[in-house]
Amino acid sequence: MRAFATIPCGVRLTDALVILAAYLIGSLSFAVIVSRAYGLPDPRSYGSGNPGATNVLRTGRRQAAVLTLVGDAAKGGAAVLVAQALAARFDIGEPAVAAVALAAFIGHLWPVFFGFQGGKGVATAGGILLAVDPWLGGGTVATWLIFALIFRISSLAALVAAVFAPCWYVWLFGIDAMAGAVLLIALLLIWRHKANIARLLSGKESRLGRGANRPEKT
Repeated sequence: MRAFATIPCGVRLTDALVILAAYLIGSLSFAVIVSRAYGLPDPRSYGSGNPGATNVLRTGRRQAAVLTLVGDAAKGGAAVLVAQALAARFDIGEPAVAAVALAAFIGHLWPVFFGFQGGKGVATAGGILLAVDPWLGGGTVATWLIFALIFRISSLAALVAAVFAPCWYVWLFGIDAMAGAVLLIALLLIWRHKANIARLLSGKESRLGRGANRPEKT
């Protein structure tokens, strides 16, 4: 089934709709949603101010942090999986599916439902990569785990994994539209960690295993 119309810029309406849907799915900030459900403070109001699982963990509610992690990863994966499932029926091309992946990630960074105050995107990126291909996602997650276990610094592990993700993709599949999306996701994730990079360079970045409710920025 082909799109019924195209929008003025030449993008097919069907493609535009799935990309918009992906952005809206990505805009579901589970750190805020779960915190409200548990009666916890808004994660943007304490600690690092980052609405993510690590900051939610500072409340001491590990279950809330796990739910945040799973929710943020699942929404990224769901957006890509739905686009892939609809691709054949609605003639959604590979560039549009790649745009869906990027849109879901952008939704997490700048969620329309939560004042465009989003997280750094580590869990969402992981979910997206696992949906794109299990080997790609698994390799990237393994990269994060290895560096997290060795150096005990979550942000450093995330940055290294972000650098490797586009490399893993090109090695597995070559250069195509999704490779471009993975590269842009990696660059955005690195950019969102600019404060962490500054602390890493100054030797002040916090390590894994510290008290969950400590307020240092991560």
